[in-house]
Amino acid sequence: MRRYSQRQNLSTLSEINITPLLDLAFVLLIIFMITTPLLESSMNLVIPSSGTKNPPINTSHVQTVSIDRSDAIRFNNQVMDLETLTSQLVQLKQTNPDSAIVIRPDRDLPVQKLIGVMDALQRAGITKVGIATKATPNEH
Repeated sequence: MRRYSQRQNLSTLSEINITPLLDLAFVLLIIFMITTPLLESSMNLVIPSSGTKNPPINTSHVQTVSIDRSDAIRFNNQVMDLETLTSQLVQLKQTNPDSAIVIRPDRDLPVQKLIGVMDALQRAGITKVGIATKATPNEH
């Protein structure tokens, strides 16, 4: 009788119950599905700093380029198209190589219009460029 009971125990041990293994596999799958996008979207970014300070810009050398919602480009409050703006910027660079440009785009302006103005600045050889923004208060 004793041998019969040992054989019965061995036969029950030879069958592996895979239900807990499947539960564990699904739990691990869900954990990896949740954590993988979080790992990809977070960036560990350290901004480099320079030991030298930028020289102060003379405010008399700063010119303004504004772009409104209707894609009208204004250079010092004069409406002009992109080609005229490029020629005006080339003349400005020749007369005053230290000139700086501040771009004031509309908030709802498509990015491609802003890139077009920045391309015109690059063609004119102007490297001192800034984009005017409005600070928003932090809401906590």
